[in-house]
Amino acid sequence: MTKVTYVQPDGSRDVIEVAPGVTVMQAAVSNSVDGIVAECGGSAMCATCHVFVDPASTHLVPPIADVEVEMIESAASERKETSRLSCQLVMSGDIDEFVVHIPSHQV
Repeated sequence: MTKVTYVQPDGSRDVIEVAPGVTVMQAAVSNSVDGIVAECGGSAMCATCHVFVDPASTHLVPPIADVEVEMIESAASERKETSRLSCQLVMSGDIDEFVVHIPSHQV
């Protein structure tokens, strides 16, 4: 299991154990993490699960796909170099810890 840390804009943190194959978005929604809206349910169609991957965690996930880049361009908060859709971040058994920062607003 991966320990995923969700850092809120105010600095507070939620740490959740995430099973392999589960996305960062699914874990957030299942555990009522504030700031992950997930309107499209994980289809990479809405950008309401936008997160900023902590620089120390970026090497743990595959590069961003074109569809993700396109959706993040329409996100409510600014795009950063580490912007990703949390519905596209699938945890694996090889990842011990993963950190994402939640934007101040999603919609």
